[in-house]
Amino acid sequence: MGLKRIDPNTLELKDRVVKINRVAKVVKGGRRFNFSALVVVGYGLGKANEVPESISKAVQEAKKNLVKIRLKGNTIPHPITGIYGAAKVMMRPAAPGTGVIAGGAVRAIMDVAGVHDILTKIIGTNNPHNVLHATFAGLKNLIDQEDVLRMRGKLPDESSSAAREKEAVKP
Repeated sequence: MGLKRIDPNTLELKDRVVKINRVAKVVKGGRRFNFSALVVVGYGLGKANEVPESISKAVQEAKKNLVKIRLKGNTIPHPITGIYGAAKVMMRPAAPGTGVIAGGAVRAIMDVAGVHDILTKIIGTNNPHNVLHATFAGLKNLIDQEDVLRMRGKLPDESSSAAREKEAVKP
């Protein structure tokens, strides 16, 4: 089952800067500064001599890495852990009204993705690059009820009609 590419031009996307890093290179005449920006739309890293330029490069890169996330209302359908390098990000669905309980790069991702109720915990490293990749790894592996029914060889309508019949039979 191949992933379909999402066209970023057809969507209205929010972007969020996760981290801006200043890098100094010592040369004969002194120091030269460059900037790298880590941005979430998908996820992208841009490098340039100026901050706004690096952010725009990162946004262009991030639009190439868009991911479709399966949600159940304002939260995720089930608990999941994303792993990338030394970073582990545990994500659990939360009751309505809980809010986004997340820190660092995970909060930025959840805000951009439209998740309003979730509990998360970063374990291992809190390096924004690895945390970002781990969070996306977890979100890519989410499955919803229709996917489970499809894997079992049932139609989504069969399970809901069977449940309704059981409710109707109860006295």
